[in-house]
Amino acid sequence: MERIGDLCVLGLASSGQAVARYALSRLGDEFDSVTVFDSADTPGLREAAEVLRQEGIAVELGRSEGAGRFDLCVASPGIPPHAPLFEWARSASVRMISEIEFAFERSESPWIAITGTNGKTTTTSMIAHVLDMGGMPARKVGNIGRPAIDDVTGASPGLTMVAEVSSFQLALTERFRPRVAVLLNISPDHIDWHGSMEAYTSDKVKIFANMGSSDIAVVDIDDPGSAPWADRVAERGVHVIRVSRTRLPEGGAGIAEGQLALDTSAGVFHVCESGELAVRGEHNVSNALAAVAAAHAFGVPVADLKRAITTFQPIEHRLEPTGVVEDVEYFDDSKATNPDAVLKALTAFAERPLIVLLGGRSKGSDFGELAAAVASSARAAVLFGESRVELSGAFERVSAERGFQVEEAVSMADAVELASQIAHPGDAVLLSPACASFDEFKDYTERGREFKQVVARLGRGPA
Repeated sequence: MERIGDLCVLGLASSGQAVARYALSRLGDEFDSVTVFDSADTPGLREAAEVLRQEGIAVELGRSEGAGRFDLCVASPGIPPHAPLFEWARSASVRMISEIEFAFERSESPWIAITGTNGKTTTTSMIAHVLDMGGMPARKVGNIGRPAIDDVTGASPGLTMVAEVSSFQLALTERFRPRVAVLLNISPDHIDWHGSMEAYTSDKVKIFANMGSSDIAVVDIDDPGSAPWADRVAERGVHVIRVSRTRLPEGGAGIAEGQLALDTSAGVFHVCESGELAVRGEHNVSNALAAVAAAHAFGVPVADLKRAITTFQPIEHRLEPTGVVEDVEYFDDSKATNPDAVLKALTAFAERPLIVLLGGRSKGSDFGELAAAVASSARAAVLFGESRVELSGAFERVSAERGFQVEEAVSMADAVELASQIAHPGDAVLLSPACASFDEFKDYTERGREFKQVVARLGRGPA
């Protein structure tokens, strides 16, 4: 690597700590100094800061701005561009990038990258699974699991990086160029961070920014947000594979004779029936199509695709079955942090009585369409957390005319208890919140695990 000089790391979360430790290992060769800044100052951050300081890394907490000039700043996605610390760091640094860009520039592995408002984690996991089953070792990186810089350091030859990349990470990329890039969908989300839907979309499609004629883009053309980019990217000379669950696009992935299929140069290859997938919902048919298209384009033989995609199992917090109590089945979809994700989840329960748990911290979403869809698809909703008043307002307009049952609870745990009381045998209870978790939990993972613990307590009955 070229010599950088002085490094500023913005944010002391896991990615910031990983970048700082990598830089420390390269002091004197690539970097002259490394300093970490974070605007928060919590007991947990103080503990992490003390560990880094003992290792020889300078850390400044509780700062809205720092001091000094830097040759490079690596910024955490948790710090929005309008935050004072972010604005200071941008002005104080020659160059500002994300951790995914930092890792990519130091990687010798080929990359497959996946983005979209919803479905990123599932599709990333699917692609890595299909590659592994096809004899092509792969590792999930990016916005899933460990920070990417931890995985690219010392990666074995032939290992493929399959990266889930968020709009936050893509916003601060410059040279990022995956061999295969997947765009699943684009719907309103994180507008508070990006400032507008236009800016959010612009950051999403930066996944294609540096791709050329030797690269491949996989684009879902059923989604109105992502569909226009298939032609726009193709016009730049990038080979585009179009994905649709309503038909089989020419040279793409879709449905033919009722089966998931690929239109290849050797003809149409039928992969499997949708009922053979272990994951639920129409959106997961789309995710599976994108996964097999990307994996096949990367080199997995068609003969390996069926065995690989049909053995993929649901992952934690994404329509994950979590237990049956008194003939009521509970599902953890805590990762559904925006309304569009909930709309997709509802398709997995089309023929089943359903109670939906909604709530948390609103990200500025419009809940009108969501309320109408839930009232049409479910028999009851339980609203909880900071957003329950806002959600209740949306449901007031639809519940009266449809006789739809709406209940409110203060916390997520209270919502589960209440749902168990109104549930009938044969019902499904779905935690699919449509909101962020930060009013009660540090992230959606903690919320999902708490949900599963509450369900487990229901199963044990009174102490």
